[in-house]
Amino acid sequence: MALFVQKYGGSSVADAESIKRVAKRIVDTRRAGHDVVVAVSAMGDTTDELLDLAAQVAPIPAPRELDMLLSSGERISMALLAMAIHSMGFEARSFTGSQAGMITDATHGAARIVDVTPVRLREALDEGAIVIVAGFQGFNRDTRDITTLGRGGSDTTAVALAAALDADVCEIYSDVDGIFTADPRVVPRAQKLTHVSSEEMLELAANGAKVLYIRAVEYARRHGVLIHARSTFSSGEGTWVLGHGMTLPAGAGGPTVAEGEEMEEPIVAGVATDLSQAKITVTGVPDVPGKAAEIFKIVAKSGANVDMIVQNVSAASTGRTDISFTLPKEDAAIALRALAGEQSDVGFENLVHDDQIGKLSVVGAGMRTHSGVSATLFEALSVSGINIEMISTSEIRISVVVRGDDLAEAARVVHTAYGLDGDAEAVVHAGSGR
Repeated sequence: MALFVQKYGGSSVADAESIKRVAKRIVDTRRAGHDVVVAVSAMGDTTDELLDLAAQVAPIPAPRELDMLLSSGERISMALLAMAIHSMGFEARSFTGSQAGMITDATHGAARIVDVTPVRLREALDEGAIVIVAGFQGFNRDTRDITTLGRGGSDTTAVALAAALDADVCEIYSDVDGIFTADPRVVPRAQKLTHVSSEEMLELAANGAKVLYIRAVEYARRHGVLIHARSTFSSGEGTWVLGHGMTLPAGAGGPTVAEGEEMEEPIVAGVATDLSQAKITVTGVPDVPGKAAEIFKIVAKSGANVDMIVQNVSAASTGRTDISFTLPKEDAAIALRALAGEQSDVGFENLVHDDQIGKLSVVGAGMRTHSGVSATLFEALSVSGINIEMISTSEIRISVVVRGDDLAEAARVVHTAYGLDGDAEAVVHAGSGR
């Protein structure tokens, strides 16, 4: 008997029929002789609808009360799913995040897990029940308040439960068949990967891939959790995310590999796209030591998260330079206000805001040992007449900023240039990726 932790996103439990479909999959796993713990998201667009309601009654909702409101969505879906399983003749028990022992810090809206004490879950499993847990939420011991985990919270809940319960595998179900070489909605001929290293998955998630969220991948890598990204809408095998020293389970497709082993890696694992960023250019910055530090201290104090940074060579005639950086669109306004408030002290001339950019990233562990990866990227974009505005690299990633309108075409031509195109178009069962 194995222990499976399964996570189902909002599109997987969007309505009553979907919930019954998920219940059947869970029951089939139980019938096969395995213990099952399920983390579930709110139904469909419930969280967005609750946020809209909150905005209608309060321009700036109190963070504590907003968490109380948003956590109700997962409680609805967990109870309905437990009812559906009961109707199929199997015992199921639903638990909120606090009942499941999901202990977090006190940060409302973006709490981080500090401990998991799944005592009640173990008791329920020992008594033969299927366990259903509300994802996305936890409990702070000091304030005794309900908290929510923020973006990707249900993925993180599932991985944390898998780690605490020493599960054999954590299955993350969504509306796509696994992890692809690119977003199949952008690149129709993207191919599903049999496996990907957690190192590559971290880079893909950080740069726009939405099937798995970066916090969940980080948690899995840190705690040695084997992730299997699969589709709710088909029974086919998905993509295995292998941490250090992990191998593909017996019977899984593809070669037996592990992150860190000495073996031939594909040069490029995937191409990620991101339209969620904006660019700020600080123009006319005095080109003297310490000015860049002043600028980014101001940005850091505003709470904005900077991604890519480029500084131009200063003009000899003026002794001034321009510094450009990217950040999430939602952080741009606060960063601009903070910088404008310190303009006279820093001594720069102007601020330019651009929210019509797109970031394209090429990721692959094989980049370490292969030359010419950058040349292939730049040549493909050049032939297509797509201009590069910024470049950033890591050991296994190259990212470029292009015009937002060019991003989809850039992804397609680069995907083709690296030989990643499949023979047929990928299937997307619902349409959101969650």
